[in-house]
Amino acid sequence: MLENSERQEAGLHKILEQAWQIRRTNFPDAIEFCSPGRTLPVSVTGARCALDCAHCSGIYLRGMIPIDKALSGNNEGKQSYLVSGGSDRCGKVPLLEYWAGLKKLAERGPLNLHTGLVSEEEAARLSEVASVVSFDFIGDDKTINEVYGLALTVDDYLESYRLLQKYTRVVPHLCIGLNRGEIEGEYRALHLLRDENVEAISMIIFRPTAGTAFGNCLPPSPKEVAYFIASARLMFPRIPIYLGCMRPGGRYREEVDAYAIKAGINKLVLPSPAARRQAGLMGLTVSYSEECCSL
Repeated sequence: MLENSERQEAGLHKILEQAWQIRRTNFPDAIEFCSPGRTLPVSVTGARCALDCAHCSGIYLRGMIPIDKALSGNNEGKQSYLVSGGSDRCGKVPLLEYWAGLKKLAERGPLNLHTGLVSEEEAARLSEVASVVSFDFIGDDKTINEVYGLALTVDDYLESYRLLQKYTRVVPHLCIGLNRGEIEGEYRALHLLRDENVEAISMIIFRPTAGTAFGNCLPPSPKEVAYFIASARLMFPRIPIYLGCMRPGGRYREEVDAYAIKAGINKLVLPSPAARRQAGLMGLTVSYSEECCSL
């Protein structure tokens, strides 16, 4: 009898083989490597966020350009804009408060908006400037409460997703291991999305960050991530799947990237050397892009 670890290894090997065959059946033998140097990350709130989320605490906003600075500079070499910001206590990024700035920015290049939750009026208005919306899709009430501190439910996120879908192109983002590195509601999120209109799915991975409540937590293991991505490929055989820029680095990234290619992703942001080697081993033709993967 196989030991538990051996059974798990055999199960992972099997699902990766299945995922790869599904990918080859439905897509060309090609992959896109994305280095988004031509997309400028912009925050409408600067470093301010009302939620102080357990995985972020506003730290990632500090690396973004405030919208007034983005508008006052020539942003040389930038062709598009990833526009986000801190959320309010209702889980909304207050984009419409900066409407004039958004319209001016949209005249310079395509906008990828991180909206948070929206009303139908907000979804309709934002579609006037958005080329695409990146929407953080959550499949677990406990995660919403413990990570964001919001007394909301999965149904609230599903409703906003549907409203955005009604007016513009939306790429749902799934953060693998968002709640302390544990995979909890991510599989439910996949099942929910299977009943919705989905053009592409972007996956990111929880990255422990110093100075946050989850700073000492570990990310999900590379094998857990691999199994999840392969499961998504089986559930969405004809839908492009991306692995985005937010994921741990170093040896972890090397291992995850190689697994992700085996699991059948279509686009990989900031590929590691291991990803480049694995693409060659799988016989994939590589193309390159320099903008945000959702654009």
